[in-house]
Amino acid sequence: MRTTAVCFVFEADDARCADPSGDIYSKNTHKGKFCNAGFLHERNPVKMASKILRVSPMLLKLANGSSLVKNSTRLRATSAALNYEQTLVNVPPTKLTVLDNGLRVASEDSGAPTATVGIWIDAGSRNETEANNGVAHFLEHMAFKGTGKRSQTDLELEIENMGAHLNAYTSREQTVFYAKCLSEDVGKSIEILSDILQNSKLGEPEIERERGVILREMQEVETNLQEVVFDHLHSTAYQGTPLGRTILGPTKNIKSLSRNDLVTYIKNHYSGSRMVLAAAGGVKHEDLVQLAEKHLGSLSNSLDTKVTAPAKCRFTGSEIRVRDDDMPFAHIAIAVEGCGWTDADNFPLMVANTIIGSWDRSQGGGANLASNLASFSAQSNLCHSFQSFNTCYKDTGLWGIYFVCEPMQCDSMLYNIQSEWMRLCTAPTPTEVERAKNLLKTSMLLQLDGTTPVCEDVGRQMLCYGRRLPLHELEARIEAVTPEDVRDACSKYIYDRCPAVAAVGPVENLPEYNRIRSGMYWLRV
Repeated sequence: MRTTAVCFVFEADDARCADPSGDIYSKNTHKGKFCNAGFLHERNPVKMASKILRVSPMLLKLANGSSLVKNSTRLRATSAALNYEQTLVNVPPTKLTVLDNGLRVASEDSGAPTATVGIWIDAGSRNETEANNGVAHFLEHMAFKGTGKRSQTDLELEIENMGAHLNAYTSREQTVFYAKCLSEDVGKSIEILSDILQNSKLGEPEIERERGVILREMQEVETNLQEVVFDHLHSTAYQGTPLGRTILGPTKNIKSLSRNDLVTYIKNHYSGSRMVLAAAGGVKHEDLVQLAEKHLGSLSNSLDTKVTAPAKCRFTGSEIRVRDDDMPFAHIAIAVEGCGWTDADNFPLMVANTIIGSWDRSQGGGANLASNLASFSAQSNLCHSFQSFNTCYKDTGLWGIYFVCEPMQCDSMLYNIQSEWMRLCTAPTPTEVERAKNLLKTSMLLQLDGTTPVCEDVGRQMLCYGRRLPLHELEARIEAVTPEDVRDACSKYIYDRCPAVAAVGPVENLPEYNRIRSGMYWLRV
């Protein structure tokens, strides 16, 4: 049987040929002409290639030459690099509109059949006082307990019937309410979110019921030793300041918070100028703006700046130890003061954080791990796991590491951590900086897989930076980091700085604080 296929013949080098099904792959069809290429019966591969391609002598030489595999590998690598750069530029833009009451509407339309839409509020536990600590998290719980026109049951049924998912969370600087739904239900989801935000009943029976729920949640959190250690780390690093308080609040506050405390917090902090309506997926920006004006346009824009302005949170080098020799492992975190979101040193510190990396014994890896600390930990059995972190707030941050180890390995693990920190302060290598930059860029892209991560990225960046940083700008900022930038940033924030230390478990082997402090510099002779 003789099979023919229709193809285009081009003078240009970017010619594409049709496959046997007749599908044609070309953008420059205006330069081509039709021809018949009978190729499936051809036994000579060179003649077959020349019949199909009919291209320039350079590509014919490629078909005849011995360097075909070598050149094609190089071409594929070049094509992949170009596709990567083009992908960053071709990401749908984030559109922004500011309403008269100051509320910002930001969206990224990817044309997906689903969408995530949410309201990001520039208020969290940092905006609380010692007396009402825990009120922001309490409000998060009360949001789903019914509104003026929807009972709790009606709200749950409405969300279930849409096939949507409604959720909320509270951090130290932000409170978020969001919904995941089909694109066609975005309008309904925004109406429900606005109703929750503005018309929650905050009934006394519901408040009393939620006290018990939150107290049980606190008991669950206390079993998560990583969260316990990080709460202790904040309480010692930012002692006496709002960032040093927990998000859930102390037990006595949970038992005593009243409806008036909740209403006062809403009045002081829930205003249009401190909110962002963010959306991602199959959303139309113009429709979002109309929905925002309809459902959120009545939000007040007047705020008492004396109440809402968060105080500067000073960092204090100090430690907290909760010794419990009955526990099998020691859980330890050590950190120095980092920088805020908008600081120019944030990207070098992110690269330095990636160089330190993370490791878990259960996930394998050994001598060939790229991270020096991970490789040495695996070979010398220093710890069960470790994870470096770079936690940023508006005007400060925590840069450090959290690790879990055997009781008698605390000293050795800490010694190796500080040695690696000092090496970054003096001589980070170009190879590890380049590797960390590539890993950071990869992680950045992988984290934006889906409408919910993209929506969270839009809302968070609008509150932190005042705009959405395009992916190509983030990539360029990461790529611009040099080994000298990493060295200078680490010298500024780590070298000879007083760390904050939090340790829970059998920590007798952990060196006392003055010795830990002496490990934050090297004597040069």
